[in-house]
Amino acid sequence: MSEIRIVLIEDHDLTRMGLRAALQSHSGLQVVGEAANATQGLKLLQTTKPDVAVVDIGLPDMDGIELTRKFKSFQEETADQGTKILILTMEHSEDAVLAAFAAGADSYYMKDTSIDRLMEAIEATHEGNSWIDPAIANVVLRQMRQNLPEDNPQSSQPKTVKIEALETEYEQVLETYPLTQRELEILELIVAGCSNGQIAEKLYITVGTVKTHVRNILNKLCADDRTQAAVRALRSGLVA
Repeated sequence: MSEIRIVLIEDHDLTRMGLRAALQSHSGLQVVGEAANATQGLKLLQTTKPDVAVVDIGLPDMDGIELTRKFKSFQEETADQGTKILILTMEHSEDAVLAAFAAGADSYYMKDTSIDRLMEAIEATHEGNSWIDPAIANVVLRQMRQNLPEDNPQSSQPKTVKIEALETEYEQVLETYPLTQRELEILELIVAGCSNGQIAEKLYITVGTVKTHVRNILNKLCADDRTQAAVRALRSGLVA
């Protein structure tokens, strides 16, 4: 198996150096570039095209969310979707989380977790199984409940970030191919941030069976990955 090529975009020198040293010590990972700001980072991503970009939100010239948005736009223009974006931050506010996913982030990882878990998150992100921290899933669920009119009828302040309603074509697919009870159970666990292995343990089924269900869920939700499926599940009310 070839090494996962990684670019680090982090403005704190000591943090970046520590991450690089830790990741380089892992036999399956290779840091192929690093940048201390978003401008340099964007150019680096466009030229290097790594497998995974680890991006901090708090960059000095442009935040990591805007960087993600610009790079995803570049990927669409060049029809090259190879690089996955893993947001690495201490920020877990509703606006930051939802804005990151809306910008196209593939995973959202909290800095206060272990380096071993970060390596797992990078590997999962590279494989297309986006990493969603359980704390982040809770943030998204709380934001969804706050957006319900009956929960907050007097609020007149516009949200900086919002989850749009599920698009018509997705609703039509769900009407034609509704999720089974087992798929709904697995979808809830995906939103909760569980890996395939954790889902298998909780439901007493094999990882292979979980993967089959996840693939069916992605197809029915017209989602490219687990993160997109989780967000669409919340938008449509499949998970509450």
